[in-house]
Amino acid sequence: MGPMHLLAMTEIPSPQPEEHARWRFLRDVAVFEFKLALNNLHNFVQIPLTLGVAAFDLIFKGKGEGERFYHFVELGRTIDDSIGIYSIIDHRERSLSKEYTVDAVLARIEGVIVREYEKGGTAASIKAAVDRAIDGMQAHGAPVGAKADEAIRRAAEKIREKMPSQKS
Repeated sequence: MGPMHLLAMTEIPSPQPEEHARWRFLRDVAVFEFKLALNNLHNFVQIPLTLGVAAFDLIFKGKGEGERFYHFVELGRTIDDSIGIYSIIDHRERSLSKEYTVDAVLARIEGVIVREYEKGGTAASIKAAVDRAIDGMQAHGAPVGAKADEAIRRAAEKIREKMPSQKS
């Protein structure tokens, strides 16, 4: 028998499936579905909350434009990061081109609107009218907004007072 014949007769063992692969898969399915449900609950609460806070920010100007809204968005991102929906596939390579994300498509649409605005087109007149309306609401609501901010600050202080102090 020649060397080629020996190779043909030698069986190459097929890779053995990992002993607990099925159970890891079932665990991943359960974990993913749980995280998906948890994230959907978070979104269910976050959508009306952020819309309400954004409306409040439009009417009652804070220190910065949209300050309260961005605070809630940061809190939402922290919650999303802690849920980590896709952590079970972190080891896999991502397949989507960055050109086709929602942010990329919106950036292209925004670019078209900005170019129209710079030409002084309809977008410019609509923007000016909306800016005037929001400025009017904020000027009218400023005293109420300040009172609301003070009430929130006082409530936060009372909560801090009631919390047991941590000793080092």
